[in-house]
Amino acid sequence: MALMASRPRDPQQDGVAEESRRLHRLQLTVRLVMSIISQGNLPFEEASEMVAATRRVALELFPGKEQAYDLIYQPRLQRLLVQKYRLH
Repeated sequence: MALMASRPRDPQQDGVAEESRRLHRLQLTVRLVMSIISQGNLPFEEASEMVAATRRVALELFPGKEQAYDLIYQPRLQRLLVQKYRLH
């Protein structure tokens, strides 16, 4: 049985892979929340709490990236709440 020599780990590559995993988790969370809100019969308050919880998850995964979340994900979630609960 031949043993393979292990290569030294590249910290930059590890960091990129970790960020990719965190981004995938955030995207999955947002899609799941949007699906639950759009398909369910949640009261508005519960749906709003899910949106707030999604933001908390995002900021735990990406500390200091509030502005990115507010630009990318918040509008999608707000639009869904407006459409689902006919807020305008």
